[in-house]
Amino acid sequence: MNQIASALRHLAITGLIAAGCAATGPAHAQAVTDRPVPRVSAPVIPRWITLGTNGGPVSNAYRSQPANALVIGNDVYLADIGDGTGQQLAKAGIRLGQIRAIFLSHLHFDHTGGLGAVLGLRLQTRQPGPLMIYGPKGTKELVDGILASEVPASIAGYGIAGEGYDDPKGTVQVVEVGDGQSIQVGAMTVRVRQNTHYDYARGSDMDRRFQSVSYRFDHPARSIVYTGDTGPSAEVEELAQGADLLVSEMIDLDATVAAIRRNSPNADAPQVRNAIEHLRKHHLLPADVGRLAAKAGVKAVVVTHLAGDNVTSLDAMRFVTGISALYKGPVVIADDLDKY
Repeated sequence: MNQIASALRHLAITGLIAAGCAATGPAHAQAVTDRPVPRVSAPVIPRWITLGTNGGPVSNAYRSQPANALVIGNDVYLADIGDGTGQQLAKAGIRLGQIRAIFLSHLHFDHTGGLGAVLGLRLQTRQPGPLMIYGPKGTKELVDGILASEVPASIAGYGIAGEGYDDPKGTVQVVEVGDGQSIQVGAMTVRVRQNTHYDYARGSDMDRRFQSVSYRFDHPARSIVYTGDTGPSAEVEELAQGADLLVSEMIDLDATVAAIRRNSPNADAPQVRNAIEHLRKHHLLPADVGRLAAKAGVKAVVVTHLAGDNVTSLDAMRFVTGISALYKGPVVIADDLDKY
């Protein structure tokens, strides 16, 4: 898949070179000689890094758990923060102090497992705060529990008498978001839509307590939509309309079911049935991704959250073929630490 990404980058670079050549010539050269060329700052363009591309809950030796970094200049915004995110940030050359906010799509462990580690490291290294954490209903309860777990280590400190104690509660601020909400974060407008990763009846007690959401990050230079985990959803189609980049989850259903059976041999039949029903209803197959991208009219698609076995080149070709049957734009199957 790196070959596909490289090809796309090559086309983009070739286009830029061609445009540059068109502007050069005797008249242009004379103009440059006659007067100094003013220095123009390069525009800040948001970049998306797929820190972790493996869909849980089964760990993978080659891919980290779901996590992404939206990089805008020196500022970094995380979209989900699965187990291993701290290490992936280091590999990507991102310092903890660059993180301005974290956006959680939902509360499943594979999307939140790295939160405690990152918050603990920020506390221990005394990063300035508070760090903003945005997420659906239930996020405050999750974060409160993590902060409570950090108190003993914070009190112990470095083991020096009279060292003092930093209260973890002062290091973060949680904002719970819901369907249709729009918030301003830095230079971005962030829109939220509730998706179909859960199928609780709207307005029910469980729906009021727990939701799964997708995000659209609109920056003056680029618009990026992150589905998080979702099944087919008219709300996500609306959210993604005309976006420059769609970062979409996707699963290989057969491989994921096989992985569950292999890793949970003692699970009883109802548990397995529930897991399979969840996978079929609450996630996207390749055709679903293609349909979403086509209906939304997005300019490009990056596929992540690859649950199941290790993805081979043949698997990736099969995924792209399934998506491209319905969507004719560029499609890339992401690897960890890819940049878009």
